[in-house]
Amino acid sequence: MSEVRVRFPPSPTGYLHIGGARTALYNWLFAKKYNGKLILRIEDTDAERSTQASIDGILEGLTWLGIGWDEGPYFQTEFAGEHVEVAGKLLAEGKAYKCFCTKEELDAKRERALAAKQDYQYDGTCRRLTPEETAQKEEDGIPFVLRFKTPNQEGTLSFDDKVLGTVSRTYNDIEDFVIVRSNGKPLYLLCNVVDDIRDRISHVIRGRDHLGNTSRQILIY
Repeated sequence: MSEVRVRFPPSPTGYLHIGGARTALYNWLFAKKYNGKLILRIEDTDAERSTQASIDGILEGLTWLGIGWDEGPYFQTEFAGEHVEVAGKLLAEGKAYKCFCTKEELDAKRERALAAKQDYQYDGTCRRLTPEETAQKEEDGIPFVLRFKTPNQEGTLSFDDKVLGTVSRTYNDIEDFVIVRSNGKPLYLLCNVVDDIRDRISHVIRGRDHLGNTSRQILIY
């Protein structure tokens, strides 16, 4: 096995809870077992809800539990430039696109889907815009987010989970998801992948609540 590098990346929007402590413990034990390294990365991109008190509480909680780390704590916001750069690269390569749909428009589509007892997914309205239409909307000052282009094809995306086994999801079940907010700030899904690549993470050990994110993050990889 190559060098084991795992990470615990808590969000400082609250104190360390039992689920976070459990995830940190498993990462710490795995690193110890294989003589690897545990990286502590504070994912503080949610500026409105992140607090210094929460950061202090997380660090104190880990210390109280006896869970040490080998690198960090790193702060995700320190690498904001890298996240923006990657988002721009995805856009330039045609792997992402600008979406001008308003919250009201999206809410209306969601309500119609619910009324019809159908699952709601973004329908790719702005994916079908021509370059001229996109340029006109920008010129008109309409705010936009960046969405990742999920492959428009049949088939499934599969990955090997060491606990659950092979997990598969059809491409049709993965909508074109947002990777950059309308304020220009990248979302967790993109930032997390960029940071894992930079930190040379070898194994991702996290709660099952993040299982739904995995297929989308594999697409970003």
